[in-house]
Amino acid sequence: MDDTGRRLAGCFQVVFPNLREAEIPSASQQTVAAWDSVAAIIMMNVIEDEFALQMDLDDLADLDSFAKIHTHLQKRLQVA
Repeated sequence: MDDTGRRLAGCFQVVFPNLREAEIPSASQQTVAAWDSVAAIIMMNVIEDEFALQMDLDDLADLDSFAKIHTHLQKRLQVA
């Protein structure tokens, strides 16, 4: 896993402390029962703090898995 992925996995561990490390790369709203709308907002805030960037709330509905968030961050960090 690249540095972005490791840092993002740390964000997931903060928001979902009961999620095993091995489960994080395949985590999604469908597979994580605790991933509700409140958890999604908290995740956005944790990611903003970790990566020092502003997330767009309009993207929230599309960012519903570790993989999608990881890809989104990789694109954002290349531009920054």
